[in-house]
Parts: sequence; C-alpha cells; structure tokens
Amino acid sequence: MILANDYQEGYVVRRALGFALCLCFILSSAACATIGRDFSASKVYDIQIGKTTMAEIQSMFGQPWRVGLDNGKLTWTYGSYHYSAFSDAKTKDLVVRFGANNIVSSYTFNTTDATEIRKPNGSERE
Repeated sequence: MILANDYQEGYVVRRALGFALCLCFILSSAACATIGRDFSASKVYDIQIGKTTMAEIQSMFGQPWRVGLDNGKLTWTYGSYHYSAFSDAKTKDLVVRFGANNIVSSYTFNTTDATEIRKPNGSERE
C-alpha cells in the first residue's frame, strides 16, 4: 500500500532532480557568450590608408557592427567576441577611421589568434 507521505517524498525528489537538471542546463548555456559579427581577418591586409574607400570597406566586411566618432573622425567597428568558461576567449576587432571624402585615414586590428597577424609589408609575423 502506498502511503500519501511516500508519494509526497517521491514528488519532492523528482522536483529537486528536475530543478537541478534545469539549473545545470542554464549554467552551461550561460558559460558561453558570443557578441558581434564574424569577419574575415585576411581582408584586413587589403586596406590601404589614404586609398581604400568607405564603399570598399563595406564591400570587404559588410555593415559595421558599431559606428562612432574618434577625434571627430567617423569610425566603423567590426568585432567578433566569443567567451567561454571552458576555453580561452577568441576575439578580434577592426576599427576603421575615415577622413576626407570617406577615405580610410587609419585602422586598428586586434585579435587573440596570433596566426591572423602579419607584418604590414605582407611577410609573416616574427
């Protein structure tokens, strides 16, 4: 014969187990985060200061993830940031500054993947 008390204990155990499983799922899902939009780092080396136009940048990388101003110059930012509690972060960002006539006046590229970096003259990094 099943007693009401036995039924309640089983119910409590099942609820606690279900809660624990849901909590584990939520924590493991929250342990990873991706922000921004990926872009091809190889195209960074095609940018020429004083020559590359805004239209060419858009053609190479698409719409910027963020736009802003840096010392009065229009900036476009492309960024991809992946963080995980279980592995190293993988990030890269490109900030392009435009001068007169929407021509690139400078840019900054940073990444956590050293294999994506080359010297400006095209030779591989040291």
